[in-house]
Amino acid sequence: MADKLDKKSYEKNLEELQTELVKLQQWVVAKGLKVVVIFEGRDAAGKGGVIKRIAEKLNPRVCRIAALPAPNEREKTQWYFQRYVAHLPAAGEIVLFDRSWYNRAGVEKVMGFCTEEQHQDFLRACPEFERMLIRSGTILIKYWFSVSDEEQEQRFLERINNPLKRWKFSPMDLESRSRWAAYSQAKDEMFAHTDTKHSPWWVVNSDDKKRARLNCISHLLSLIDYQELTQAEVVLPPIDKQAYVRVPMQEQSFVPERY
Repeated sequence: MADKLDKKSYEKNLEELQTELVKLQQWVVAKGLKVVVIFEGRDAAGKGGVIKRIAEKLNPRVCRIAALPAPNEREKTQWYFQRYVAHLPAAGEIVLFDRSWYNRAGVEKVMGFCTEEQHQDFLRACPEFERMLIRSGTILIKYWFSVSDEEQEQRFLERINNPLKRWKFSPMDLESRSRWAAYSQAKDEMFAHTDTKHSPWWVVNSDDKKRARLNCISHLLSLIDYQELTQAEVVLPPIDKQAYVRVPMQEQSFVPERY
Protein backbone atom coordinates (compact mmCIF):
# COMPACT_ATOMS: atom_id res chain seq x y z
CA MET A 1 0.00 0.00 0.00
CA ALA A 2 1.25 3.51 -0.85
CA ASP A 3 2.41 5.80 1.95
CA LYS A 4 -0.19 8.14 3.41
CA LEU A 5 -0.41 11.45 1.59
CA ASP A 6 1.14 14.23 3.66
CA LYS A 7 -1.09 17.14 4.69
CA LYS A 8 0.76 19.81 2.69
CA SER A 9 0.57 17.88 -0.60
CA TYR A 10 -3.04 16.99 0.03
CA GLU A 11 -4.10 20.57 0.70
CA LYS A 12 -2.20 21.87 -2.34
CA ASN A 13 -3.83 19.33 -4.66
CA LEU A 14 -7.23 19.88 -3.10
CA GLU A 15 -7.02 23.63 -3.63
CA GLU A 16 -6.14 23.11 -7.29
CA LEU A 17 -9.07 20.73 -7.76
CA GLN A 18 -11.49 23.05 -5.95
CA THR A 19 -10.39 25.86 -8.26
CA GLU A 20 -11.33 23.64 -11.19
CA LEU A 21 -14.68 22.88 -9.52
CA VAL A 22 -15.41 26.61 -9.46
CA LYS A 23 -14.66 26.76 -13.20
CA LEU A 24 -16.96 23.77 -13.72
CA GLN A 25 -19.68 25.50 -11.72
CA GLN A 26 -19.46 28.59 -13.93
CA TRP A 27 -19.67 26.40 -17.03
CA VAL A 28 -22.71 24.54 -15.67
CA VAL A 29 -24.51 27.83 -15.06
CA ALA A 30 -23.53 29.37 -18.40
CA LYS A 31 -24.55 26.31 -20.42
CA GLY A 32 -27.62 25.39 -18.37
CA LEU A 33 -26.35 21.92 -17.55
CA LYS A 34 -28.11 19.59 -15.11
CA VAL A 35 -25.68 17.48 -13.10
CA VAL A 36 -26.50 14.69 -10.62
CA VAL A 37 -23.72 12.96 -8.69
CA ILE A 38 -24.64 9.95 -6.52
CA PHE A 39 -22.47 8.83 -3.62
CA GLU A 40 -23.09 5.36 -2.21
CA GLY A 41 -21.01 2.83 -0.32
CA ARG A 42 -20.31 1.27 3.04
CA ASP A 43 -20.95 3.19 6.25
CA ALA A 44 -17.86 5.25 7.19
CA ALA A 45 -16.46 4.82 3.67
CA GLY A 46 -15.82 8.55 3.29
CA LYS A 47 -18.77 9.71 1.19
CA GLY A 48 -19.51 12.68 3.42
CA GLY A 49 -15.90 13.84 3.35
CA VAL A 50 -15.67 14.07 -0.42
CA ILE A 51 -19.13 15.66 -0.71
CA LYS A 52 -18.04 18.34 1.76
CA ARG A 53 -14.84 19.08 -0.20
CA ILE A 54 -16.73 19.32 -3.49
CA ALA A 55 -19.39 21.68 -2.17
CA GLU A 56 -17.47 23.87 0.28
CA LYS A 57 -16.09 26.36 -2.30
CA LEU A 58 -19.15 26.37 -4.56
CA ASN A 59 -22.25 28.54 -4.59
CA PRO A 60 -24.95 26.71 -2.57
CA ARG A 61 -27.54 28.10 -4.96
CA VAL A 62 -25.83 26.18 -7.75
CA CYS A 63 -24.46 23.11 -5.96
CA ARG A 64 -26.64 21.59 -3.25
CA ILE A 65 -26.54 18.41 -1.22
CA ALA A 66 -29.53 16.08 -1.06
CA ALA A 67 -29.40 13.84 2.02
CA LEU A 68 -32.92 12.56 2.51
CA PRO A 69 -34.14 11.17 5.84
CA ALA A 70 -36.15 7.96 6.11
CA PRO A 71 -39.48 8.25 4.27
CA ASN A 72 -42.54 9.29 6.29
CA GLU A 73 -45.82 7.42 6.17
CA ARG A 74 -47.12 9.43 3.22
CA GLU A 75 -43.91 9.01 1.22
CA LYS A 76 -44.04 5.25 1.77
CA THR A 77 -47.23 5.17 -0.31
CA GLN A 78 -45.74 7.13 -3.23
CA TRP A 79 -44.07 5.83 -6.34
CA TYR A 80 -40.65 4.88 -5.00
CA PHE A 81 -38.65 7.40 -7.07
CA GLN A 82 -41.10 10.25 -6.43
CA ARG A 83 -39.43 11.91 -3.45
CA TYR A 84 -36.03 11.79 -5.16
CA VAL A 85 -37.39 13.41 -8.33
CA ALA A 86 -38.29 16.50 -6.28
CA HIS A 87 -34.56 17.04 -5.58
CA LEU A 88 -33.33 16.71 -9.16
CA PRO A 89 -31.58 19.76 -10.65
CA ALA A 90 -32.99 22.37 -12.98
CA ALA A 91 -30.79 23.95 -15.66
CA GLY A 92 -27.61 25.41 -14.22
CA GLU A 93 -27.62 23.26 -11.07
CA ILE A 94 -25.55 20.46 -9.52
CA VAL A 95 -27.06 18.07 -6.97
CA LEU A 96 -24.89 15.79 -4.84
CA PHE A 97 -26.91 12.86 -3.48
CA ASP A 98 -25.53 11.67 -0.12
CA ARG A 99 -27.19 8.30 -0.61
CA SER A 100 -30.00 8.13 -3.10
CA TRP A 101 -32.69 5.93 -4.59
CA TYR A 102 -30.17 3.10 -4.20
CA ASN A 103 -31.26 2.84 -0.56
CA ARG A 104 -33.74 0.25 -1.79
CA ALA A 105 -30.96 -1.92 -3.19
CA GLY A 106 -28.87 -1.64 -0.02
CA VAL A 107 -30.14 -0.83 3.45
CA GLU A 108 -33.82 -1.46 2.67
CA LYS A 109 -33.04 -4.84 1.16
CA VAL A 110 -30.65 -5.96 3.93
CA MET A 111 -32.68 -4.60 6.85
CA GLY A 112 -35.99 -5.90 5.56
CA PHE A 113 -37.50 -2.41 5.09
CA CYS A 114 -38.91 -3.45 1.73
CA THR A 115 -40.38 -6.67 0.39
CA GLU A 116 -38.50 -8.91 -2.02
CA GLU A 117 -41.04 -7.97 -4.69
CA GLN A 118 -40.30 -4.25 -4.14
CA HIS A 119 -36.58 -4.93 -4.29
CA GLN A 120 -36.83 -6.85 -7.55
CA ASP A 121 -39.11 -4.19 -9.03
CA PHE A 122 -36.51 -1.56 -8.17
CA LEU A 123 -33.73 -3.50 -9.91
CA ARG A 124 -35.87 -3.71 -13.05
CA ALA A 125 -37.09 -0.10 -12.95
CA CYS A 126 -33.87 1.70 -11.94
CA PRO A 127 -32.01 1.36 -15.28
CA GLU A 128 -35.09 2.68 -17.11
CA PHE A 129 -35.47 5.54 -14.65
CA GLU A 130 -31.83 6.54 -15.12
CA ARG A 131 -32.14 6.18 -18.88
CA MET A 132 -35.02 8.68 -18.79
CA LEU A 133 -32.97 11.11 -16.72
CA ILE A 134 -30.10 10.95 -19.18
CA ARG A 135 -32.42 11.35 -22.19
CA SER A 136 -33.84 14.47 -20.54
CA GLY A 137 -30.37 16.02 -20.59
CA THR A 138 -29.23 15.18 -17.06
CA ILE A 139 -25.57 14.28 -16.55
CA LEU A 140 -25.68 11.33 -14.13
CA ILE A 141 -22.53 10.16 -12.34
CA LYS A 142 -22.50 7.35 -9.75
CA TYR A 143 -19.74 6.63 -7.21
CA TRP A 144 -19.45 3.63 -4.91
CA PHE A 145 -17.02 4.08 -2.00
CA SER A 146 -15.32 0.85 -1.01
CA VAL A 147 -13.67 0.45 2.41
CA SER A 148 -12.09 -2.61 4.02
CA ASP A 149 -13.65 -4.06 7.16
CA GLU A 150 -10.44 -3.29 9.10
CA GLU A 151 -10.48 0.39 8.11
CA GLN A 152 -14.22 0.67 8.73
CA GLU A 153 -13.70 -0.69 12.24
CA GLN A 154 -11.04 1.95 12.97
CA ARG A 155 -13.33 4.73 11.76
CA PHE A 156 -16.25 3.43 13.82
CA LEU A 157 -14.05 3.34 16.93
CA GLU A 158 -12.92 6.90 16.24
CA ARG A 159 -16.53 8.02 15.99
CA ILE A 160 -17.44 6.27 19.22
CA ASN A 161 -14.50 7.68 21.19
CA ASN A 162 -14.42 11.22 19.78
CA PRO A 163 -17.13 13.51 21.25
CA LEU A 164 -17.01 15.68 18.11
CA LYS A 165 -17.77 12.68 15.88
CA ARG A 166 -20.07 10.67 18.16
CA TRP A 167 -23.14 12.01 16.37
CA LYS A 168 -21.98 10.24 13.20
CA PHE A 169 -22.43 6.83 14.81
CA SER A 170 -25.87 5.22 14.76
CA PRO A 171 -27.44 1.85 15.60
CA MET A 172 -27.57 1.24 11.84
CA ASP A 173 -23.77 1.28 11.81
CA LEU A 174 -23.75 -1.65 14.22
CA GLU A 175 -26.12 -3.52 11.95
CA SER A 176 -23.90 -2.84 8.95
CA ARG A 177 -21.03 -4.55 10.78
CA SER A 178 -23.04 -7.61 11.76
CA ARG A 179 -24.51 -7.91 8.24
CA TRP A 180 -21.33 -7.31 6.26
CA ALA A 181 -21.83 -10.35 4.02
CA ALA A 182 -25.48 -9.49 3.34
CA TYR A 183 -24.51 -5.95 2.30
CA SER A 184 -21.80 -7.36 0.02
CA GLN A 185 -24.29 -9.67 -1.66
CA ALA A 186 -26.84 -6.85 -2.06
CA LYS A 187 -24.17 -4.60 -3.59
CA ASP A 188 -23.13 -7.29 -6.08
CA GLU A 189 -26.75 -7.82 -7.12
CA MET A 190 -27.26 -4.06 -7.46
CA PHE A 191 -24.20 -3.73 -9.69
CA ALA A 192 -25.33 -6.65 -11.85
CA HIS A 193 -28.55 -4.77 -12.70
CA THR A 194 -27.54 -1.09 -12.61
CA ASP A 195 -23.90 -0.94 -13.75
CA THR A 196 -24.94 -0.18 -17.32
CA LYS A 197 -23.20 1.25 -20.37
CA HIS A 198 -25.31 4.42 -20.25
CA SER A 199 -24.95 4.80 -16.46
CA PRO A 200 -21.90 2.98 -15.05
CA TRP A 201 -20.76 2.77 -11.45
CA TRP A 202 -17.33 4.16 -10.59
CA VAL A 203 -15.67 2.47 -7.59
CA VAL A 204 -13.50 4.60 -5.26
CA ASN A 205 -11.04 2.81 -2.98
CA SER A 206 -11.38 4.87 0.18
CA ASP A 207 -9.10 3.21 2.75
CA ASP A 208 -6.90 6.31 2.30
CA LYS A 209 -9.36 9.17 2.80
CA LYS A 210 -7.18 11.93 1.37
CA ARG A 211 -6.31 10.05 -1.81
CA ALA A 212 -9.94 8.97 -2.22
CA ARG A 213 -11.12 12.59 -2.10
CA LEU A 214 -8.54 13.77 -4.62
CA ASN A 215 -9.09 10.83 -6.97
CA CYS A 216 -12.86 11.20 -6.88
CA ILE A 217 -12.87 14.97 -7.51
CA SER A 218 -10.29 14.63 -10.28
CA HIS A 219 -12.32 11.89 -11.94
CA LEU A 220 -15.55 13.88 -11.63
CA LEU A 221 -13.93 16.83 -13.39
CA SER A 222 -12.71 14.53 -16.18
CA LEU A 223 -16.24 13.30 -16.93
CA ILE A 224 -17.69 16.72 -17.79
CA ASP A 225 -16.35 18.58 -20.81
CA TYR A 226 -16.07 22.11 -19.41
CA GLN A 227 -14.02 25.16 -20.25
CA GLU A 228 -12.80 28.12 -18.24
CA LEU A 229 -14.93 31.17 -18.92
CA THR A 230 -13.48 34.66 -19.18
CA GLN A 231 -14.58 36.77 -16.23
CA ALA A 232 -15.57 40.40 -16.71
CA GLU A 233 -13.22 42.87 -15.06
CA VAL A 234 -14.67 44.31 -11.85
CA VAL A 235 -13.78 47.81 -10.66
CA LEU A 236 -14.96 48.82 -7.19
CA PRO A 237 -16.51 52.31 -7.15
CA PRO A 238 -15.57 54.72 -4.36
CA ILE A 239 -17.88 54.97 -1.36
CA ASP A 240 -19.99 58.14 -1.35
CA LYS A 241 -19.78 59.04 2.32
CA GLN A 242 -21.00 62.60 1.79
CA ALA A 243 -24.55 61.37 1.16
CA TYR A 244 -24.67 59.72 4.59
CA VAL A 245 -26.59 61.55 7.30
CA ARG A 246 -26.23 60.06 10.75
CA VAL A 247 -29.51 59.46 12.57
CA PRO A 248 -29.30 59.69 16.41
CA MET A 249 -29.84 56.28 17.99
CA GLN A 250 -29.96 54.81 21.43
CA GLU A 251 -26.73 53.40 22.83
CA GLN A 252 -26.07 50.00 21.31
CA SER A 253 -24.70 46.88 22.97
CA PHE A 254 -21.74 45.08 21.45
CA VAL A 255 -20.56 41.50 21.74
CA PRO A 256 -17.39 41.50 23.87
CA GLU A 257 -14.22 40.57 21.99
CA ARG A 258 -12.83 37.57 23.85
CA TYR A 259 -10.50 36.15 21.21
